[in-house]
Amino acid sequence: MAREGANVAVTLSQIVGALGGELHGNGARVIQRIAPLAMAGRDDITFLAQARLQNFLATSQAGCIIVSPGLQGAAQGANDLIVTPDPYLYYAHLTQWWARHVRPQTKPGVHATAVVDATASVAESATIGPHAVIGAHASVGERAVIGAMSRLGAHAVVGDDTRLAARVELGDGCRIGQRGVVHAGAVLGADGFGFAPAGASEAKHWVKIEQLGAVVIGDDVEIGANTCIDRGALGDTVIEDGVKLDNLIQIGHNVRVGAHTAMAGCVGVAGSTSIGAHCMIGGAANIIGHLQIADHVTISVATVVTRSIRQAGHYSGIFPFDDNASWEKNAATLRQLHDLRLRIRELEKKLPS
Repeated sequence: MAREGANVAVTLSQIVGALGGELHGNGARVIQRIAPLAMAGRDDITFLAQARLQNFLATSQAGCIIVSPGLQGAAQGANDLIVTPDPYLYYAHLTQWWARHVRPQTKPGVHATAVVDATASVAESATIGPHAVIGAHASVGERAVIGAMSRLGAHAVVGDDTRLAARVELGDGCRIGQRGVVHAGAVLGADGFGFAPAGASEAKHWVKIEQLGAVVIGDDVEIGANTCIDRGALGDTVIEDGVKLDNLIQIGHNVRVGAHTAMAGCVGVAGSTSIGAHCMIGGAANIIGHLQIADHVTISVATVVTRSIRQAGHYSGIFPFDDNASWEKNAATLRQLHDLRLRIRELEKKLPS
């Protein structure tokens, strides 16, 4: 249940007034929490986004349920309703509205323990947390928040309304746009993994290739905890507008990620790969370097992508990956492989020698 921060009590009329929707019920009902459908009580608001879950309606004690017009009839009963075309999207907006009510508001200003270079530019409405470091010629925009022990390198730029949590590193010359969210421990702008082999046989060793590019991140990007995005070797690593990255993701040098692409936890993308817009990449998927991934591609969990994907679609498989429909057929056959082997052996025994 949503219990973050101080208690909050709002009426259904306040919610509908702020977010829209069609209220069926008591606008004066006081709501104290957002809760899952199966656990919600009389002081809670919940949502039903999938028809397959409508069996929970019979036992739900929720004070109010957010539903689509198609499920309004099934939900009608003891509960108040907010009817909206997309309950899940309404729920997302509700959580944002709720968070603004319950989360402690940051106070603009620079903490006494922060270190801000004299040449840096920090907006008066920005917040610089304890022990944060703002490097030479860095820029922090209006209402931006730099969390405790975070560091901005020289010439780094943080856009308006972007929030960096604690222990975030934004390297020299790296930039993030407006309304971004970067969670704790993320490193944006570490050196890419670039080394040249030198010597022969037993004397072989590695010579570092200095990474001279930066990381450029667009607007409305969210980056999960302990995710790493390497700076480019010569050009920049680019994360376009609206990209959503989960925790523990590795983005190699000179990668480009197209607008509004989303990646789940532990994805690894090797250097110089270009990923299109509106892609979805499942957790622990791996994409090798120097590939091209088209727009509107979905890659399943743990898939290893070893060649470019030129057409939109759903792709799956550890080895080899394939068009999702083909992969599922082959996977079904694979599960029967042992039985097929035994049957072939029995047939061989019946053949003349």
